[in-house]
Amino acid sequence: MSVPRLSSTPLPGIGVRYDLTTRERRRLSVVAHRDGARTLSAYRTDDPDACALSARLTASEAEALIDALRPAHQSPSLLSTTELGLVAERIELAAGSHWNGRLLGDTRMRTETGVSIVAVLRLAEAIPSPTPDFRLAGGDILIMIGTREGVDAAAAILGRE
Repeated sequence: MSVPRLSSTPLPGIGVRYDLTTRERRRLSVVAHRDGARTLSAYRTDDPDACALSARLTASEAEALIDALRPAHQSPSLLSTTELGLVAERIELAAGSHWNGRLLGDTRMRTETGVSIVAVLRLAEAIPSPTPDFRLAGGDILIMIGTREGVDAAAAILGRE
C-alpha cells in the first residue's frame, strides 16, 4: 500500500487547507479555520476540481469526527466489550439529575435494565459494589456492565431530570 499524500496550503486570514489523495485517487480536503471550525470537502472522481460534498463542522464536531476516524476508536465512556454481547461503560450522573441525593436502589436499575453497577467513582475515591442503600451524588461516575441495550436504558434512567 502506498503512503497517503497529504499537502498543506496556508490560507491567509482563514487558516490552512489540507489535501489528501487516497490510494483510490479520491481527493479530500479539510480547511482548518482559525476559529477552530473545519470544512470537510470531497471531490468528484470524474472531475477532481468539482466538489461533490462540503460540510462545515464546529470545533467539537470536528473533534468527534477525528476521534471516530482514529484506528483505535473507542468511545471515551466505553470501557470494554466482550464476545458475549456485554459492555462495560461509565456514565456520569449530572448534578441536575433526578437521582442526585437519592438511593441507588430507588433507580431499580438492575430490575428495569438488567445492568449491574459494579463501582462508583466519586472524586478520588472508588466505591466497589455499591449496595441499594448507596446515596448517589451529582458528578458520580457509575461503572456498569450489561448488554448494549441495557446500558443505553440505564443511561436514559440516570439522565432523568
